[in-house]
Amino acid sequence: MATIGFIGLGNMGGPMASNLTKAGHTVVGYDLSLSALDAAVARGLKLAGSAADVAAQADVVITMLPSGRHVVGVATGPDGAFAAARKGTLFIDSSTIDVENARAFHAAAQAVGHVSLDAPVSGGVSGAEGATLTFMCGGSPEAFAAAQPILALMGKKIVHCGDGGAGQAAKICNNMILGISMIAVSEAFVLGEKLGLSHQALFDVASTSSGQCWALTTYCPVPGPVPTSPANRDYQPGFSAALMLKDLKLSQEAASHAGAATPLGATAAGLYAAFEGEGNAGKDFSGIVEWVRARTK
Repeated sequence: MATIGFIGLGNMGGPMASNLTKAGHTVVGYDLSLSALDAAVARGLKLAGSAADVAAQADVVITMLPSGRHVVGVATGPDGAFAAARKGTLFIDSSTIDVENARAFHAAAQAVGHVSLDAPVSGGVSGAEGATLTFMCGGSPEAFAAAQPILALMGKKIVHCGDGGAGQAAKICNNMILGISMIAVSEAFVLGEKLGLSHQALFDVASTSSGQCWALTTYCPVPGPVPTSPANRDYQPGFSAALMLKDLKLSQEAASHAGAATPLGATAAGLYAAFEGEGNAGKDFSGIVEWVRARTK
């Protein structure tokens, strides 16, 4: 069994790290949040005093942090995790960050003799708790092969998408699809309401017809048809509107750099910005159905 370092023990990182301890690995963790550290201890993790202290003890280091600047900041510099780690340590970044910072992470790791993989996830908090996440991975075939047995303890689907940064590219594209499709599903339900359709009737038709999609069948934005969706618990977040807006902004930054036309992605980003701007940052992103409904005469 390995000693695995985990930097970032929040809503996603905490349960992911816990699944590694359940599998018998020793997990050493660090987070700036005291409440996250308390929860980590309750999950059976050992605590370190800093990110560098985590890296110094670990065979593998996993990061789950808010943004690219956090990932690069924690990893690099004379007091960073890369400097503290033994040469050849495997670093896995499961944050959702911009492609440019992901590539900078890989370049910095390679420069000091470490192995690196960007491996953002899909599946939300429930997927982290249940070890059913999807990992989208970018890095060398050797890095992917080394990481795969560890990722398999936290997820059920692990895809090698290409070289460094390819995992982040896949995650950004996937979540742009999700943001657009959730708005489309929400608009359809609001239109159905105005036309006299019950939620269940529309769901029964669309979920088995050409309108079928994950935003409808797994994460339905109205109460009733999918009992496990956040719509049934007042849109308490599995995946918050703030995080969806973050990912949509990343998609638009990437589209701008790549010269790709993403008009629906841009519209979705604008709508989620308006939704967040009205005090809904902490709501589940599927709550945008309420924002659409409020604008329907």
